[in-house]
Amino acid sequence: MQNKDRLRKKYFFIRKKKYFDIKPSFFNPLIKLIKKRYKKKNINLSIYHPASFEVNVFKLFEIDIISKLKILLPVLKVNNKMHFYEWEKNNVLQINQFGMLEPAMLSEHIVPDIMLVPLLAYDNQNNRLGYGGGFYDRYLNKYLKTHNNILTIGIAFSFQKHHKLPVSNNDVKLNYILTEKGIF
Repeated sequence: MQNKDRLRKKYFFIRKKKYFDIKPSFFNPLIKLIKKRYKKKNINLSIYHPASFEVNVFKLFEIDIISKLKILLPVLKVNNKMHFYEWEKNNVLQINQFGMLEPAMLSEHIVPDIMLVPLLAYDNQNNRLGYGGGFYDRYLNKYLKTHNNILTIGIAFSFQKHHKLPVSNNDVKLNYILTEKGIF
């Protein structure tokens, strides 16, 4: 665990130092994947509210296809659980106990078809180093048993790549990693 903590500090510092603003075209490989893989119209796409020099996924709102998708944001619940709720751009957000923004108006939680996942580092095996809370891993370990078609895509800058991340039994590999260099 100590090794993961060291890596978290390292990659948070690197991301802060090397962060750059992306263009909406960053998401072109994602849009191409969505069009190719999903023929149905109602796609539930979970994003996250970018913070702490994360890739700005809100640039997706500058792409026309986004209006055809149901956008979900995570909400942290008691007992360290996370669920996803529908959210539209400019809807009210509130600050949770971790200082992160999440939807204020909640309806029924929705399981995403596609989940964009924030991260601090990734490797060639699509392992992800998160922030240490385990929210995404717990969610995926629970819901992949009943919704095995959730497509997980880590969103990062290419400089966040690490040669081989330490992993534990609870860590869930991502299907893809999307960087400014493409989708892998």
